[in-house]
Order: sequence, then C-alpha cells, then structure tokens
Amino acid sequence: MAYSYLTDSTYGKDNVKFLKVKKDKSNPKKHEIMEATVKVLLKGDFDVSYTEADNSPIVPTDTVKNTILILARQYDTWPTEKFAAKLALHFTEKYGHVSGVTVQIYQDRWVKYDVDNKESLHSFIHQGPEKKVTFLDYDKKNGPGQYFLTTNIKDLTVLKSTNSMFYGYNKCDYTTLKPTTDRVLSTDIFALWEWSCSKLGCLKSIADGQKDSIFDSVYNTARDVTLDIFAKENSPSVQATMFNMATAILQKAPQVDYVTYELPNKHYFLFDLKWFKGLDNDNELFYPSPHPNGLIKCRVGRNQSKL
Repeated sequence: MAYSYLTDSTYGKDNVKFLKVKKDKSNPKKHEIMEATVKVLLKGDFDVSYTEADNSPIVPTDTVKNTILILARQYDTWPTEKFAAKLALHFTEKYGHVSGVTVQIYQDRWVKYDVDNKESLHSFIHQGPEKKVTFLDYDKKNGPGQYFLTTNIKDLTVLKSTNSMFYGYNKCDYTTLKPTTDRVLSTDIFALWEWSCSKLGCLKSIADGQKDSIFDSVYNTARDVTLDIFAKENSPSVQATMFNMATAILQKAPQVDYVTYELPNKHYFLFDLKWFKGLDNDNELFYPSPHPNGLIKCRVGRNQSKL
C-alpha cells in the first residue's frame, strides 16, 4: 500500500500579461485599451504526473500561456467575463482529459483624458491600483449552463473628511475608543458580485458576446452605487453603509445573486495639540495610521419573499 495519495490538484499559468488595443473601424486612430493579467488553472486527469512522474497528459504551462495570448489576439477581450468564458470553453473542448478550468483576470483601469477640451483619441491615464477582477470556475461535466462567475472592484481607494459617525457600540473595561459624530472615513473598496447562471445564461452565449451589455452595465452601476452612497450617506458605521451599498446593487442588477463587500477602515487620528498653548484642532489635522486597521466584511443576498 502506498504511503500517501493525491487528494486534489490543479496547475496552469499565472501572471500572463497583455495590453490589447481596440481600434475604431471608422477611425483607426481612435483606440480603447485593456491591460490585463490572466491566470488559467486546469483540472482533470493529471494524477499520474504527480504520482508516477508520467508527464504524458500534461498540457505544458507554456502552451497555456501561448493559448491565452493567441486567443487575446484573435478575439475581443472586452468585457473580461466574455474572455474568461472563451478561455474556459477552449481548454475544456480542445483537451478531452481537461475536465475543468478556473480563470482569473485582473484588468487595470485606464481612462482617456481631455486634450484641447476634447477627449483624447488614444491617450490614457492609469487610475492607480484600482482593478476590475473576473473569476470563473467551470467543470464541463455539469455543462455550460452551470458555472461560478464573479466580478469585483478591487483597491478603489476613497476618503471623505466628514459625514461619518461611530457611537453607541459595546463598551467594556478594554474599550478606549471615544464615540464620535464626525470623523474621517477612508477605505480600499473591495466589492464583489456573484452572477446567477440561470438568469445570465450559458457560457456559450457569454463567450459569443450576447451578454456584453449586461456585464458593462452592472459593473458601471456597482461602481457608481458604491461611490454615490459613500459620498452622500451620513454613515452611522462601515457596517451599515456597506449593507446599503450591497442592497442597492441587488435592486439594480437582477442577474446578480449575492454582493460581498470587504472594507478596511483606514484610521486617521486627530492630533491633540492642546499641549501647545491650548491650540485647538477642529477636525483639521489628522495622523494617517499605517496599522492596525479595522476590517469589515459582509455578503448580502436578495430576499426572495419580497420579489
């Protein structure tokens, strides 16, 4: 009897990067760009490569990389959900022993800027660390109508200098935090939504581009909702604000089943300067604390009984 056995495995290529330029057919100088980082991991009948050093079933990771780049050249990569579906179907259809694929695509945020009071045709500004991230998990035994697909906004850093409160919380002998009705609120937004297979449709329709407008619309809606509520709400807590954001997305996006938020509370502490000749500080000078920070998470679903 062998001493050990293989319980699970997957492999593939990570950090495959490309910049795709899309040219307007009516004006070749008018461009859109996509900078993306792709990870593709294969699942399937590869056990002997681990347990018997038999590499015959392995699709080399270099082949995975080449495939990503060739498909990126041959097909439209906008939106990333469509490109993820194209990759998943390609690998599971081309290789009979590949039973499933996970695909993750990070898309940098590049936006055009104005030149001579008009939007530039082909010049862009990089919007810091913010990214759109698409994740797809697909097993072909379940058919193209069943998959797990998410989209998220990552590292969208925001701050507001007022309209944030925190009071009425539990207090004990370990509590030193003072309640406040006016504070700085800052966070790096992570907002994720889980798509409904039944409402969105099969992977083939996604790969064919039939759902492009839905993906674009929901992404823009989720981003706008997040920024609008953050700015407008006199936040009683990060918890309450993120729940309101998630609820608003569910109300506007029927193809979404669940919305998750993860928000670090990046602390800015008011300097106490009374020691210097009684100098006041009416919420004007703060110290950005590098660590520790609060971290608040929630996953919100639609109440079916209220539909």
